[in-house]
Amino acid sequence: MSHQARPRRSVLYMPGSNARAMEKARTIPADALILDLEDAVAPDAKAVARDQVCAALREGGFGKREMIVRVNALDTPWGLDDLAAAAAVKPDAVLIPKVSSPAVLHQAEAILDLHGAGATALWAMMETPLGILHAEAIAGATKRLAVFIMGTNDIAKEVRAAHTPMRLPMITSLGLCLLAARAFGVGIIDGVYNDFKDEAGFAAICRQGLELGMDGKTLIHPSQVMPCNEIFSPSATEVDMARKIIAEFAKPENAGKGVVTVEGRMTELLHAEMAKRTVAIYEAIRELEAA
Repeated sequence: MSHQARPRRSVLYMPGSNARAMEKARTIPADALILDLEDAVAPDAKAVARDQVCAALREGGFGKREMIVRVNALDTPWGLDDLAAAAAVKPDAVLIPKVSSPAVLHQAEAILDLHGAGATALWAMMETPLGILHAEAIAGATKRLAVFIMGTNDIAKEVRAAHTPMRLPMITSLGLCLLAARAFGVGIIDGVYNDFKDEAGFAAICRQGLELGMDGKTLIHPSQVMPCNEIFSPSATEVDMARKIIAEFAKPENAGKGVVTVEGRMTELLHAEMAKRTVAIYEAIRELEAA
């Protein structure tokens, strides 16, 4: 499955200090799991959490879920040890918090290489004003960077913005990161929704993220996974239409044409590209759910 077509609808944070939660994570239908050593773990539990996360990854059993370790910032007392420990168990990716410039990604990349984790991707938390202003430079910093994660709680705090239902106070931050991510072929995952008991509010914010162009959403509770997966999956109608567009452009009489008519609508080549991505994501989701 290509990097661009990898489903990342639901990306669930799991506290590395909670061994039972990580055990349960093997059965949760999230596309990706972030085993967290940073915000979810108190300072006196950091070392234990690191050991538990590494043990869980060594044991495996997570199926086709994409496995990510969020380390502490590299300038904290734990960050470098976290990165070295993660490199030893080779997760799919390491998530670096508070990325404010390309330099920290280059530092992380060098450490992963030093420890022989050449296939482990980098994900970047976009959660500081400086990082968001440097989003373009960060997105293009290294081919190793696969995903931006929006840290919307930190953005609200740092910008002194309110968390409103429509998120207008942080739309600029989300938009700048979206533009940078798309310009460099980097995935982008929306921030968390804090009130996991507010199902209607959560569904609305998922739909807003989808409309903005996000690939999926980070989640703080297993109950958010299924509704999130549903909203970020192409509907049967969308997939059906996408297949019709692809088929129409594939007809010999339409070879070389920039525009064709599909069900009475003028359809351009760019729509064919979008249709191919819709079908690729749909098929990748089916493959993931069959595993």
